[in-house]
Amino acid sequence: MQVLFLSDNFPPETNAPASRLHEHAKRWVADGHAVTVITCAPNFPQGKVHEGYRNAWYSVSELDGIRVVRVKTFIVANKGFALRTLDYMSFMVAGVIGGLLQRRPDVIVATSPQFFAAVGGWFLAALRRIPFVFELRDLWPASLEAVGALKGSRLLRWFERLELFLYRRARGIVSVTHSFVDDLERRGIPRSKVQVVTNGVDLEQYQPLSGPSDYRTELGLDGKCVIGYVGTHGMAHALHNVIDAAERLRERSDVHFLFVGDGAAREELIARARERDLQNITFQPSLPKARMPAVWGACDVALVHLRDTPLFETVIPSKIFEAMGVGLPILIASPRGEATHIVERCGAGVVVPPENPTALADAVTRLAEDRPQLRQLARASRNAAPGFSRDHLAREMLNALAGWVGLPARLPSVREHREQREARKAA
Repeated sequence: MQVLFLSDNFPPETNAPASRLHEHAKRWVADGHAVTVITCAPNFPQGKVHEGYRNAWYSVSELDGIRVVRVKTFIVANKGFALRTLDYMSFMVAGVIGGLLQRRPDVIVATSPQFFAAVGGWFLAALRRIPFVFELRDLWPASLEAVGALKGSRLLRWFERLELFLYRRARGIVSVTHSFVDDLERRGIPRSKVQVVTNGVDLEQYQPLSGPSDYRTELGLDGKCVIGYVGTHGMAHALHNVIDAAERLRERSDVHFLFVGDGAAREELIARARERDLQNITFQPSLPKARMPAVWGACDVALVHLRDTPLFETVIPSKIFEAMGVGLPILIASPRGEATHIVERCGAGVVVPPENPTALADAVTRLAEDRPQLRQLARASRNAAPGFSRDHLAREMLNALAGWVGLPARLPSVREHREQREARKAA
């Protein structure tokens, strides 16, 4: 099968959309399928082109067998609605042009959270008379309203009409949560049109460390209970509450908070910590994807924190599965929903109310003082990881794509493909 994928995030960017697409696509290629990704110069979240890349009109490279086509876009940091919208729209236009230059695929897939990429995918598919599939990672524009952007505006209502138009025109929808399916059905989208493929973890890359963490030693955190927040520091995460929790624990020399990543709120968080002279917080910038297992390995607890809004009952942060891969207990401060259900069902961590610094500080204290519980949660977390393996999830999504374009619905898994290849060699 020939798959053409539009996404404005792709490695070396390390956010969830980039990782999910790369980890799925390289498995599809390993199974003998052809994948082309239309993307832009890597720049997320700082809005600066990564070293070694240019914001060129058109360039082609290869990563793990994936054909990567990068097109020129307007680039801006991940903050400010108007400028980011120009960024998204420029990719939409450039992505369509770049897609017209590619060999005719069997299916065109485009991903949210912002859905201008999906508009480009739909338009490109219409021009080439090819099935269009919408990968739904976020209920945008509802997420804009949830963080206070465009609340009650006419533009938001227009975006919602465009959103429904895309759902209706898509041959199929791949949703990352079951809650999204419920939301779509309430708005008139047939449940039969949607396939759920959650986020997951590459278990070949994310494994428990076999020894002490060099990264932990490098940061001078040996001997401490390290609470790690790894990922985007954005409006949706309400991380100022974590700073408040750290302030409540400032007298505990055995507890330390580690923030790794970038985002619109990062500088404000650093300023808050400095103003309060909090010595129990360390901030580190985003690191290459290859270093993420080592970063997680420097932590004793993986912190997942979301804003207290009903929309976030429906999301499942991908960092949950990375933490499971390396065998970390999870401390999740989130509205109760799919993410908290996964953590509790697997026995992999502790749930506290969102945006409640006192509850968060109390939970950190209990975990730091109960090492046997930490070890028990860590074992349960690692034991749950195979249920969210990228091998399995990539096969599920590929089978869904095949069904929507009329190809055999049961395609070989990565493992089966390898076994068949080895058997042919042996013969």
